[in-house]
Amino acid sequence: HSFPTRRSSDLDALIIDVRSAGEFASGHVDGALNLPLDRFAQNHAQVAPDKAKQIILYCQSGARSGQAMQFLIQQGYLNVVNGGSASAVALRTTRPIRRH
Repeated sequence: HSFPTRRSSDLDALIIDVRSAGEFASGHVDGALNLPLDRFAQNHAQVAPDKAKQIILYCQSGARSGQAMQFLIQQGYLNVVNGGSASAVALRTTRPIRRH
């Protein structure tokens, strides 16, 4: 079982959790922003104004973050990753999970 190696671009990536506020509060990657999928289209530009910056999206399983990734690609974003789940993104970026 090998762990993914951390990429230098992951260190300054914008991490966005597209789950609901309640899901976010129950545990999210340290430093992640919460932008639920139902508000994603309206609010993505304020959260992610730089279309060249790496963005890592995640949700519970990768389904909602996959939808958000497709949307951002259609909007011209160049470096978007579907990270899957919070635990997968925490592992990839070596950031802890925070609970509020």
